[in-house]
Amino acid sequence: MTEMLPSEDPRSNLLLAALNAEERDRWSSDLKFVALPLGLVLAEANQTMKFVYFPTTALVSLLYVMDTGASAAVAVVGNEGIVGISLFMGGGSTTSRIVVQSGGHGFRLPATTLQQEFGRGGQAMHLLLRYTQALIAQMSQTAVCNRHHSVDQQLCRWLMRSQDQLHGGQLVMTQELIRNMLGVRREGVTEAANKLKRSKLIRYARGKITVLDRAGLEARTCERYAVVRHEYDRLLPAVT
Repeated sequence: MTEMLPSEDPRSNLLLAALNAEERDRWSSDLKFVALPLGLVLAEANQTMKFVYFPTTALVSLLYVMDTGASAAVAVVGNEGIVGISLFMGGGSTTSRIVVQSGGHGFRLPATTLQQEFGRGGQAMHLLLRYTQALIAQMSQTAVCNRHHSVDQQLCRWLMRSQDQLHGGQLVMTQELIRNMLGVRREGVTEAANKLKRSKLIRYARGKITVLDRAGLEARTCERYAVVRHEYDRLLPAVT
């Protein structure tokens, strides 16, 4: 018998792990384990999604794209969350472009299944609403950080957030991807990455970023990072 990889267990996503057994059983036949390769667009702005996604080893970014083609990430979703909150919040679509920032895997669930479960008003509904509150806190942090902090501080915050959800020291991210996430010029990304390299906080080569000094990165990240981390810990149940 083929051994199941950890990422193939729905409980690798913390929201799915937090469901009670009855709810998880109702979802089990509709949940599908899927690959989420780097750069995959899950939805364009103003497009209603047919599925929601629960990443396990992938990271997904919500991007706001300007008419000029410039973009910036407003939030990142990893193994603590769900992609597609508009489907249960009643809006149907959002102004964000949803794209895989770091390739991996996750689970896909039909939107109708989630909407039916949300309509039951049980534990899943309350869990999803608490997650949405945490996501809004992240979006607020992003807006403040982008307005008031340097590019290298923004990069530190983004690396910390990504590492939190990937649980590893190495991230696969090109300069072009970072530029799109932060909404800055390529030269700004190069300068910020070089600052962190000179400070021996990261190693960056061939699109791979290795975090060398987590504490050093955290010291450079604005206080809002800790505030948002606390909100996720406060609002979402710990899963053991």
